[in-house]
Amino acid sequence: MAGWFKRLLHKRKPRSVENSLNTSHSASSSPSSSSAESSSSSPSTSLIRSIRPSPMLPSDITASGSARWAKTYDVCICHSEVDLEVVEELVSYLEGQPESFRCFLQLRDAAPGSAVGTELCDAVQNSHCWVMLITPGFLQDPWCKYQMHQALAEAPMANGRTIPVLKDVDRKDYPRELRNLYYIYMKENSFRQIRDTVVRCEYITLRV
Repeated sequence: MAGWFKRLLHKRKPRSVENSLNTSHSASSSPSSSSAESSSSSPSTSLIRSIRPSPMLPSDITASGSARWAKTYDVCICHSEVDLEVVEELVSYLEGQPESFRCFLQLRDAAPGSAVGTELCDAVQNSHCWVMLITPGFLQDPWCKYQMHQALAEAPMANGRTIPVLKDVDRKDYPRELRNLYYIYMKENSFRQIRDTVVRCEYITLRV
């Protein structure tokens, strides 16, 4: 009786059972290998890898069915008229990217004859994100502050849609309303940094 029971235990498993066991084993071994790999790197690197979104391709953003097209513009540039030259360069750069970002430029895109306040509000509401070019001219322009407040009211929870960019402004003069937001300081590679930030905003928009 004992010999028969022992032979029963050692009886070869059906192939389908073996396959399912092998599959489950390989699936369960995958996390352990990744965890071993993660343990070899620093904790901060592992954390960054775990939360960093996968790269977004231009085709993802330009897809006709994406949430991007729910708004007229990808980015609204809020600026003082005295900074128009650098803003035009920025807009030309963004619109020339593979994603062909749609920018709202007030002097170009505002409807003639419309009220300034209405146009600024519409630009904020119809854009996915807003670049605030904070310069001495911005700080002295009441319309810039008005549009900044409209943007903050549109997205009161700092979710990456408001993008402050400082140029020729000391940290102490940074608007108090934006103190809880990280900013970009205008320098040599700032256009690229602004572009990457807009892409990240589009990434959030497409996945909300």
